[in-house]
Amino acid sequence: MDNLLLILFLTAAASFFSTLILYLRSSSPSSSRSRRRSFTSQSHSHGLGQLPLGTLGWPIVGESLEFISCALTDRPESFMDKRRCMYGKVFKSHIFGTPTIVSTDAEVSKFVLQSDAKAFVPFYPKSLTELMGKSSILLINGGLQRRIHGLIGSFFKSADLKAQITRDMEKYIHKSMENWMQDQPIYIQDESKNIAFQVLVKALINLDPGEQMEILKKQFQEFISGLMSLPINIPGSQLYRSLQAKKKMARLIQEIIQSKRDGGMSNINVPKDVIDVLMMNNASDQPLTDDLIADNMIDMMIPGEDSVPVLMTLAVKYLSDYPAALQQLTDENIKLKELKAQLGEPLSWSDYLSLPFTQNVITETLRMGNIIIGVMRKAMRDIEIKGYLIPKGWCFFAYFRSVHLDESNYEWPYQFNPWRWQVSSQNLTLFIFRVVLI
Repeated sequence: MDNLLLILFLTAAASFFSTLILYLRSSSPSSSRSRRRSFTSQSHSHGLGQLPLGTLGWPIVGESLEFISCALTDRPESFMDKRRCMYGKVFKSHIFGTPTIVSTDAEVSKFVLQSDAKAFVPFYPKSLTELMGKSSILLINGGLQRRIHGLIGSFFKSADLKAQITRDMEKYIHKSMENWMQDQPIYIQDESKNIAFQVLVKALINLDPGEQMEILKKQFQEFISGLMSLPINIPGSQLYRSLQAKKKMARLIQEIIQSKRDGGMSNINVPKDVIDVLMMNNASDQPLTDDLIADNMIDMMIPGEDSVPVLMTLAVKYLSDYPAALQQLTDENIKLKELKAQLGEPLSWSDYLSLPFTQNVITETLRMGNIIIGVMRKAMRDIEIKGYLIPKGWCFFAYFRSVHLDESNYEWPYQFNPWRWQVSSQNLTLFIFRVVLI
């Protein structure tokens, strides 16, 4: 069992940092000329499409309460599926405090997500934007956003970081397993959450396990609790507590930044973490403030809170339910491990990515688990797509979960079947999680 969990943790690391890249890219609409050229949009004039069918629900709250209540069940897509049956794959609603066009259509969602900033810009609920702050990479635009996005994105793809992640992941997994007691339950999600947070924080601010890590972890738990809270910032509210926790984390990170500065950044040739990357490329004509760096380091911790823990927990469950998949995954990894032992070489990042069935297991777990349920955009002008009108100022919500669990896209969509990815190129096209990364 220990070997299996080690295999699952390490192979999930690639998907985890793909999620980080997605987190970065979701804040930046595409600038591809070919995509702009193919975009279909019009101003409010003759021939413009009609608003999709649907309802805006109750005054002020819209349909948010039903959306949230469904999200807390084991079938969160039931809110969307009910309306898709009534109105079609694209419909109007009122959630997140704004009128919204919801899409469960793969083609429409892909079209919007690949559009440029003249058509759509990122949109987030008010509580989230207050927590992130104006300097968040999710909210800034223009040259500064592209600069930060490029620097962090390149670092996440670097060979040095991948080697560090592989070493750290294996080290922390072994350390965690040493504390497991015989005949005692092991809570996979809690264990993986602890490991993933340490690996991510190490990559972001080069902080090792210890007292500061525990303080950061405690404050981060309070901070993240406010991401989808009511936008009420008064003492005692969740949003207020989360903002106070973020201030404490920011002070800790600013102390790390100052310590690096006092130690002399000129002596660093190869960056060890994201802070190093931003400080080494801090041009005088457009300097990055300590507040901006600290805020974005906190924001970048968010994907590590649930992505890997949920992915790992689901992978263990699905593989436990399907022994044939578990056996093939184990055989493939044991074969690689024996080969590397014969060569006297340690396992590397590229080794894990070279395992085809293991990657199929990860992809199928992502499809069924839907760790990123969707992406929101705001229309900058009246837009028509496939006859649907998306009015200027409205939110567009590309809801991935309904697409990934749609029986018209996948045969037996609620069945865990990693073999589907080795026989069907159409599924790869429909898998929106991958499409967004294009």
